[in-house]
Amino acid sequence: MVNTGAAARQKAIVDWFNAAYAQKGDRYLRPTRAYTIYLELLQAQPGQRLLDVACGLGRLLEAARPYGVKMFGIDISNVAVAAARQNVAEATIEHGNAEQLPYADASFDLVTCIGSLERVLNTETALAEMRRVGNANARFCILVRNSQTFSWKLKSMPPFARNKGNAGANTLEGWTQLLESNGFAVQSVLPDQYPLHVRAQWKSLFLRPVDFNRPIAARLDRANEFLFLLEKDR
Repeated sequence: MVNTGAAARQKAIVDWFNAAYAQKGDRYLRPTRAYTIYLELLQAQPGQRLLDVACGLGRLLEAARPYGVKMFGIDISNVAVAAARQNVAEATIEHGNAEQLPYADASFDLVTCIGSLERVLNTETALAEMRRVGNANARFCILVRNSQTFSWKLKSMPPFARNKGNAGANTLEGWTQLLESNGFAVQSVLPDQYPLHVRAQWKSLFLRPVDFNRPIAARLDRANEFLFLLEKDR
């Protein structure tokens, strides 16, 4: 029996993302250089199979080109998928749902999901799918929103509250518990790196180049988003 409520919510998410990508295009996402840090932290190697869940316009896949990995992506927005296929023609990009990944078990060495897990209807189902398609030694990189920041709390209060694209957030403890209870072992947690890199660039007055491939340490409780590096819990 089809859950009409869930179907309607899913359609609303798809419609919102389609509109966002159609109206904003490249302006909706960070520049490609912001995504190389994930590949560096995952220690991506030539020949490995990489899946980017909720790949959007394919920015992470673009960043993955120099690493020699075999690139795959999937996104729920058909507008994003069409653009990603043009932007990264050498990647295999599917139109589909993170809760029903169209790949065989143990297909990938690396799995990423950047800024999108909190937007799926059933996060546990999406995590189970990501875990399923990762092989025994797979490494995972997931970026999720911190619910304890002032900006998120402000957005969650009337009259600012808007459930745009099913946006959600959680605490560090909440995300950690969710990931561990769904079969993942947390290797490390970092604050979102791109704002730190941009801040470092401004502090140097653009006189000193900032290496966007090297992580910067900072307080986790002040991070807008948490960057989790994971493996399968054995």
